[in-house]
Formats: sequence, C-alpha cells, structure tokens
Amino acid sequence: MSGARPIEVTEVILRDAHQSLIATRMRTEDMLPICEQLDAVGFWSLEVWGGATFDACIRFLKEDPWARLRQLRAALPNTRLQMLLRGQNLLGYRHYADDVVEGFVAKSAENGIDVFRVFDALNDLRNIETAMKAVKRCDKHAQGTICYTTSPAHTSELFVEQAKQLESMGADSIAIKDMAGLLTPYATFELVSAIKQSVALPLAIHSHATSGLAPMCQLKAIEAGADRIDTAIASFAGGTSHPATEFQVAALQGTEFDTGLSLEKLTSINDYFREVRKRYHQFESEFTREDISVQINQVPGGMMSNLANQLKDQNALERINEVFDEIPRVREDLGFPPLVTPTSQIVGTQAVYNVLAGERYKTITNEVKRYLQGGYGQPPAPVNEAVRKKAIGNEGVSEERPADSLTPELAKLRSEIGDLAKSDEDVLTFAMFPDLGREFLEQRRDGTLQPEALLPADPGNSTEGTTATEFKLDVHGETYEVAITGVGDSGGGRRKLYVSLDGMPEEVIFEPLNEYVAEGSGRRMKATEPGHVTAAMPGNVVDVLVKLGDEVSAGQAVMVTEAMKMESEINTNVAGKVLAINVVKGDRVTPGEVLMEIGQ
Repeated sequence: MSGARPIEVTEVILRDAHQSLIATRMRTEDMLPICEQLDAVGFWSLEVWGGATFDACIRFLKEDPWARLRQLRAALPNTRLQMLLRGQNLLGYRHYADDVVEGFVAKSAENGIDVFRVFDALNDLRNIETAMKAVKRCDKHAQGTICYTTSPAHTSELFVEQAKQLESMGADSIAIKDMAGLLTPYATFELVSAIKQSVALPLAIHSHATSGLAPMCQLKAIEAGADRIDTAIASFAGGTSHPATEFQVAALQGTEFDTGLSLEKLTSINDYFREVRKRYHQFESEFTREDISVQINQVPGGMMSNLANQLKDQNALERINEVFDEIPRVREDLGFPPLVTPTSQIVGTQAVYNVLAGERYKTITNEVKRYLQGGYGQPPAPVNEAVRKKAIGNEGVSEERPADSLTPELAKLRSEIGDLAKSDEDVLTFAMFPDLGREFLEQRRDGTLQPEALLPADPGNSTEGTTATEFKLDVHGETYEVAITGVGDSGGGRRKLYVSLDGMPEEVIFEPLNEYVAEGSGRRMKATEPGHVTAAMPGNVVDVLVKLGDEVSAGQAVMVTEAMKMESEINTNVAGKVLAINVVKGDRVTPGEVLMEIGQ
C-alpha cells in the first residue's frame, strides 16, 4: 500500500485488562493455555507484568510473581513482554533507594521483560530517571511515560515539555497514559500533534474506555501521528478496560494504518477469554461499566473496581457514589495529582476515610502525611495549606528528589529476610511488601500457600462473600443439606446470607443480638466511653505504639492500622493512663470495637 504507516498494537489482556475489570485476579493457570495463540498474532508487545499484578499474586493468588514472569517468557518466545513500572515506587507504595530500583530492573530484565513502561504518579520526572538509566544498562526498551490528567495545572505545553525531557533521558519511545479515560478525541489530536512536532520518538496511546471515548481518541491519535495503541481482547475490553483489539484492527483494515493482524486469530483468542472470565464472576463490579461521569470524578478503571471490592469488604458499597464525589475534592486539596498508583490509592483511601468518618480529614493516612511533606515528589499545583497544617503541623516540607534522602537498603533487606529468601528475586519480593512478602515466603516454606477461593458460578445466588460452605443440619430428626453461597450487607448492622437449602436458593437476613464482635484475636466490647480507642475503618493492626500503664496525652497516636493498603494512625481523644490493650499486631479490627482503654 502506497504511503503505508502500519499501526503497532500492544495487547494488555494479561495485565491491565483484568486489573481493570476483575481486580487483577486472573491466575497464571488461565494465561498459559492461550499463550501459543497470543504469541502467533504479531503484537508489537504483550503487557504481562507490573502494575498491581505483583501485589495480587502474593496477596490473593499466592503465586510467585517472578515464577509467573518466567513461565510467560517461556510460553511467549516470539513476542516482546512489557511491564508497567512506577519509577522510584517500582511495584510498591513507597519510594525505594536507588540500589533497590536498579536491582529490581535488572532482575525483571533477566526474568523476561523486554519493554519497561516507566512513569511517575506526579509526572515528577526526577522520580523515573534512575529506573530509565537502569533499563538502558540492561539494553532493554525504555518507554518514558506521561500520565495524562486534566486540571488547571495540566496543559499541552506542560506535557510537550515533559516529552522533551523524556527524550533527553534516552527514552526509546513515549507513552501517553490516560489511566482514567479523560482524553477526548480532539484534545487527543491536539496533544499528539504537539508532541510529534516536538519529539522524534515513537508515540504510544494508552487510554481506558471508561468514558466511552477511547476508541475515537485512538483514531484521532493515529491521524495526528501516533505509532502504537494499547488494546484488550474484546471479552476483557470496554468499560474501565480498553478499546477492543478486534474492533480497532477491523477499523484500520484496508487503510494506510492497517495493523496487519488477523481477525480470525483474535476471534479465537477472544472465545477462550470469554470462558475464562466466567471463573472470576465474584470480582465483577457494576462500577466497571462505561460511564461518562469519569469526566467529573476522574477515577481510573483499576481504581474503580478495586474501590468497589474494598468497600464491599467493609459492607459500605452503597456509599461508593459519595466516595466518587469526594475524590475530586481530595485531589484538589493535594494539588491535582494524576490518579494513578500510588496517588490513586492515596487519594481514594483518604476519600473513603472522609466519607465513612462523617468528617473530612478526621483521620489522615500516613501516606497523605508523607505526600504533603514532599515524600512522593513535587505536586503539580499548590496544595491546600489548611489540610497540610492539619496533617503535619509545623514539620518541614522537602523539595528534593525523595530518593535522595534514602541510603542504600538492599543489603539491609537481604539481612532482614535471611534464609527465607532463596534468591535475589525473593529479597525483592520482601522489599516491595515487607509484611505481606514475609508471610508469603513463610507460607511457601511451610507448604501452606492457599489462594483465595473462587466461588462456583450460580446465577441464582449472589457472588458476594469469600467461599462456599456446605454442611448438613439436623432439626427434630429431619436432615437438611445447606450450602452458604455468599454473604452481603443488609444495612442497619444486619447481614445477609445467600444459601441453598436442599438445592433451592434462599436469602436469609440476620442481626447480631449482642454488642460484641468476634473478629481478630478475641471478642471486643463496643466503644461507649471517650477513653475507648476505636478504628474509623475496618483493617488490620500494623503496630501498637504504647504499652500498658503508659501515660498518654489527648491526640497522641497510640496505634497504626492498615486499610485498603494504606496505613493510618489512631489517636486517643483523652489524656490518661493506658488501662487495657485489646489487640496485637496482625489483628483484624472493625469500627466501634474497643481496641484500647484510656483512663485515670
């Protein structure tokens, strides 16, 4: 074809597609059988790793993420494997010292990654420079990435300047990462045109279909000179995922942009994943559908599905729209950060706290405090100084690159994890998630790794809950076969059970008859006095900061809990002596329980 400019395709079915639609739960066992067909398509690359997959592997699936990568490398010998890397955050939720970043990149390359899409949540490019250099040292493809968002601070001029900086860093290509689906077709054309006029590098467009506009945005990007698009096989496309691969391939057929990919091969792959998706029905969410309101609340696809799952776990799913309304307000308070990991978790979790506590910033997560101290880099715009004052008081704010204050830590991490680590990869797993990583490595050693259960498909019952329980019930000589197929919330402190009674689906609502909660390490009373310390959200105890008999002052932090992957301090409302401590590290806690008693 005269003047042909074939568009290259990055397929995201093995990473971002299932992260966006089923909370990153696809297991390696469902990936490997289709790899031979994926490998034969001719994609420019397959995104298979990074993002939330590392966390999900060890937290929920009890899989070694490094083993997954090696298996996929062996099963996809002819296709570039791509990962998403959060710059200095790597795949965790804090900044790591440069030696950890360099070690992680080197091991990722060694285990099979060819293309590193490197970004920083704030577009503070100081935070990706170490990772970019490490990728180049491994002789791999470094894709410098701009997180697209909208705010008074984010202009085409700003994005073009950032593209130029990425080019000067040695980027092999540039990606525009539209994680929330905020791009509109003509804004895309303007932005891509401006970047292509200023930077002589291949340009990829990564846009989620959340608003319904992504397919049109990709076509306008192609017309403006974009070289590559990210798409997802149709059975995992649309909604908060991506434009469907087959649809975009068909749209470009017979034009100068023809991808050259076979619709027949893609259709066969789609049939496979349509069946696979049914296995994960319990992670589906009504909040992953296409919705133009994303242009208002700006919540990315992966964040939306995870927020829905996390609120469901806390029996507060009915308040998700309040959280969506609060997210833009928190984002503005924090200087309009793009909503992508980890800032999406930082903003989203704080919004949840604000809603569930009934008071904005009554509880402020440690990550928000760290962010407001400059711990994640330079915010795109000025922050709300009243919120900063409430969060950190008169503590100083750093303007240096956050990692500059970190000393090398890889040797220390290797020493801390000791013999549990059987490889450098194990040390890096521990580095990403110290408590979770240690638990994973211990369970692997003890042979007790147990993935979360997948509920059997049963359209007659709810998919809420964790696992089905079957038993026989004898009542006055009659025997009934009972299966609990799901658990939900009915409001007002009541719980809803979905059961099958002798094969017939039933719904049962029950209400607790006392004021005790049987979670964690024991039964705890309901908080009724000012000196009763309680949590604002369900979560786990990370640390107890005081001892029995200690004198504490009003407002003092006495405990640290973790909820939705974010830590927060719990403060006492009164001064006095610690009379009782009812929790230990690792306990599960819920709002209203007496975790600690302060008195005279």
